[in-house]
Amino acid sequence: MITTPTPWSDWVVILPVVLPLLAAAVLLALRGMRALQAPVAGLVTFAVLLCGLELLTRTSDTGPVSMTMGKWLPPFGISFTADVMSAIFVLVSALVTLVVIAYLQMERSESDGRSGLYPLVLLLLAGVCGSFLTGDLFNLYVWFEVMLIASFGLFVLGGRNIQLDATLKYGFLNFLATTIFLASLGVIYGTLGTLNMADITLVAPDADPAVMTTIAALLLLAFGMKAAAFPLNQWLPASYHAPSAALSALMAGLLTKVGVYALLRSLVVLMPAGRDLLEPVIATVAILTLVVAPLGAIAETNLRRAIGFLVIGGIGSVMVGLALPDMHGLAGSTLYIVHSMLTMTALYCVAGLVEKLTGRTDTREMGGLYAASSPVSILFILLVFSAAGLPPFLGFWPKLLLLEAGISGAEIANWQIDWLAMAMIGALLVNAWLTLIAGTRLWAHVFWRNGPAGAPDGAAGPVAHPLTAAQQRFGTGASIVLVGLILAAGLWPNLLIETARLAAVEMIDPQRYIAAFGLGTIAP
Repeated sequence: MITTPTPWSDWVVILPVVLPLLAAAVLLALRGMRALQAPVAGLVTFAVLLCGLELLTRTSDTGPVSMTMGKWLPPFGISFTADVMSAIFVLVSALVTLVVIAYLQMERSESDGRSGLYPLVLLLLAGVCGSFLTGDLFNLYVWFEVMLIASFGLFVLGGRNIQLDATLKYGFLNFLATTIFLASLGVIYGTLGTLNMADITLVAPDADPAVMTTIAALLLLAFGMKAAAFPLNQWLPASYHAPSAALSALMAGLLTKVGVYALLRSLVVLMPAGRDLLEPVIATVAILTLVVAPLGAIAETNLRRAIGFLVIGGIGSVMVGLALPDMHGLAGSTLYIVHSMLTMTALYCVAGLVEKLTGRTDTREMGGLYAASSPVSILFILLVFSAAGLPPFLGFWPKLLLLEAGISGAEIANWQIDWLAMAMIGALLVNAWLTLIAGTRLWAHVFWRNGPAGAPDGAAGPVAHPLTAAQQRFGTGASIVLVGLILAAGLWPNLLIETARLAAVEMIDPQRYIAAFGLGTIAP
């Protein structure tokens, strides 16, 4: 039993979960007071951002921080533990949510408060932060369920038929993934007698390798489905275009990133032996995801569905790091998740502005927007360059780290070549090329050509609906903030790269993570 009080400084570990949960409950109870909803949600999200910043600073300086609930010692009590990787993801998640809350202000309506919009956004943030910070696999399942409840509510806000259809597609595969995850938890507990992450790291090496490989395969299937890795990815482009652009941006920035985080945490840290045996499968999934996803974007005509395929392509890049888990690979995956959170959120925000300008969602019915709104045009093409990984944008640096991991993993010496690593290098380069083609094609159709598809040359372009003052202030302003952050991070990447490398070190050697629970000691 724990008999000493938890130091107040350690409570910051749980605040990113407690604050949005409490605020969501309060705002739901006060949903009739519309004027309070957005300001309170924004203030609470900003507080979570500050907590994430404090956690990142502290874990970078002194190592992981852990707090166990109740008076039960680990591994019996449920622990919340922050290391560098989870802290940076909490920080960026809060930043993305804060920007989306600001973006939502461009279309405030009387129903926003009573519909539960802001409580659901905060509930989603709590689920995401809980997933990043938990040190217990069953508790991770609980936070997955919290995320599902919140995302279902956000998907159906508005009640249009397309939203209900998207919710069913999203819900079916995600419920299936959650069921597989729950089944794997039963096997883990039956085999190891624990679900504490640090304890699993200690006892898994002594378990039956065949059983542990089976568990790793189940987790790869469950988390790969939640991350929208090929071939279990069709739910994402079939659903993310249905809600409002702001909510699409929020989900693109947060939901799939929890899935790939869970893959990195479970297969690299908890079950590295199982990951080693599954490496050919992981590499194959990564290659196919990298190549097939941007091809889907090229073939798609709905703007937000096309961006959904670009989100999937980024999952393939993260899985390259999972297949090549050295310093460069894991740092590249960590940094790519940060890049994808920012870039994909911004892309959906700009897509929402395009839809406001045109009144359309199909790119075949768009055209000529460059003259009508050159700022939106510039924002869109800059984000395309970042998504493709062109310098000097943020997307360049994680891909460079992943290419370094591929070159290192290929072991080109004495004519001994790892062809799977070479294939991943080629897939990364092909993905960048295809993503650039897909993105510039969208930009040309929406902004550059004179009018809709089939319009004769020289014909007058479609009349754009001018953005209102609120749409310019909040919609364009929020998008500019994100694009500015992406460009600044690309021009001055050293701090992010060093942080990602520190996160990679803790994944490769989790002794400090285990010691934070009080279950192990750091080797001298």
